Amino acid sequence: MGRYSSKLAPLFCEFAAIGVGQRVLDVGCGPGALTAELVGTVGAAAVSAVDPSQQFVDAARGRYPGVDVQLASAEDLPFRDDEFDAACAQLVVHFMADPVAGLAEMARVTRSGGHVAACVWDHAGDRSPISAFWQAVRDLRLEAEDESDLPGARRGHLSELFGSAGIDHIEEAELTVRVEHESFDDWWSPFTLGVGPAGAYAQTLGHEELASVRDRCRRFLGDGPFTLTATVWAARGSAGP
Repeated sequence: MGRYSSKLAPLFCEFAAIGVGQRVLDVGCGPGALTAELVGTVGAAAVSAVDPSQQFVDAARGRYPGVDVQLASAEDLPFRDDEFDAACAQLVVHFMADPVAGLAEMARVTRSGGHVAACVWDHAGDRSPISAFWQAVRDLRLEAEDESDLPGARRGHLSELFGSAGIDHIEEAELTVRVEHESFDDWWSPFTLGVGPAGAYAQTLGHEELASVRDRCRRFLGDGPFTLTATVWAARGSAGP
């Protein structure tokens, strides 16, 4: 997802109204696709980031000296109330153990009137970078729960979660990126690494089942090069009363 995340980050920052002079928080920073965009916009000293994975924390610290990167979950942020002008979660809400609690924490650490923003791939609308994979699984009638029911992955659900977290003045939008793949294998190989729900599911398949999924995906996408279009649902709201 890295190449998609990097292309998404500038669009998401613009949607979240991130600007010079703000102090901002990247929640669930991963290896730092959004962190890099925030640093480029407001400067490293004005950026903090958290992730529940020590591996990602170490990677982000190494890549972005000057950024305060801490090991923490969205549901338990190690910051004071009203500490930031904005808190952002790019492609994270659907992985939170408790999305409402996580968003409420983001609102707590954001000053009154500051922005809380999040985005999730439109898995329910089959507009994610991996939609072809789940379509192939469904076509082959394999037993699986795809990612369409994940929090925030369908129209309007992020806004519902924001409302439940006490966030006001909510706006929702679609943000779309386009990524070129040099070959089918360039797109397929990450599924063999067991990363994310799709990768984890791929590792449960037998050799013949996985080959059938791969071949059907190739029928959808071709041998390459090809360009995939992927869309997120994004929501932005105001913290505080």
